[in-house]
Amino acid sequence: MTPLIGEIFVRSKRPLVAALLAMVVAATVAPTANAAPQADGKYVAIGDSYAVAPGTRTYDNPDDPCRRGPLTYPRLWAAQHPSVGFVEASCSGATTADVVSTQIPQLTADTTLVTVQVGGNDVGFVDVLTNCILTIDDQDCINGVELAKQAATGALSPALAQTYGAVRAAAPSAEVVVVGYPRLYKIGGSCGIFGLSDAERSAMNSAADVLNDIMASRAAEAGFTFLDPRPAFDPHAICSGGTEWVTSLEWDKINESYHPNVEGHRDGYLAALNSITG
Repeated sequence: MTPLIGEIFVRSKRPLVAALLAMVVAATVAPTANAAPQADGKYVAIGDSYAVAPGTRTYDNPDDPCRRGPLTYPRLWAAQHPSVGFVEASCSGATTADVVSTQIPQLTADTTLVTVQVGGNDVGFVDVLTNCILTIDDQDCINGVELAKQAATGALSPALAQTYGAVRAAAPSAEVVVVGYPRLYKIGGSCGIFGLSDAERSAMNSAADVLNDIMASRAAEAGFTFLDPRPAFDPHAICSGGTEWVTSLEWDKINESYHPNVEGHRDGYLAALNSITG
């Protein structure tokens, strides 16, 4: 091949080589550019009926014993942070033992946020409420509340310490928020002439205070943040005059009674959680 012919041959190949190089680059880069975005962390919600849907009246499946639904504060937080992966482990009726055995195993090392709301079932608070509703003797109700408070101090406190320790072991890098319980009643509010006496209502509120104090102490020891709902919920307690964030007694829907309603989850718990997590 003469030099001139060779030069013409090489020049004629350059556009083809450039095209082939462009195809190689495109084939290499395109899959990365079109890959699904990675989740910006993972949020796992752990807890009992206060962390799921009783009180909101809206359920994924009304026959599911966990009674999960779309209007709860964990779901609302997850909806506001769509880039964060979400796992709903919470289940109605859960105790600390249930959380340790079935919910904490859903935590992983890459979990970045955990909410934990459990403790009321450990002290039989549902039974206490039921007894106070059915008894006509104030002292009988008050005695039941006192027994629940003793159980909280004697048994729940170490159970929470164990539970929080298990959470940290399973999610060592996560921000953990321990979520408390509201007081149920406004004392001296607009409750009408029926229902519990103010003495019974005060006793039930005191049980919520004991639960929250124990949860806050164990959370601090574990290095967790405690979300205290009482300041936000107190003006919206039962008997507050039409702005309640907690459902009252409903005889036809007992399992809806004494739980945060839609406003309680959205304006109470979600707002407080956002103030912590951003």
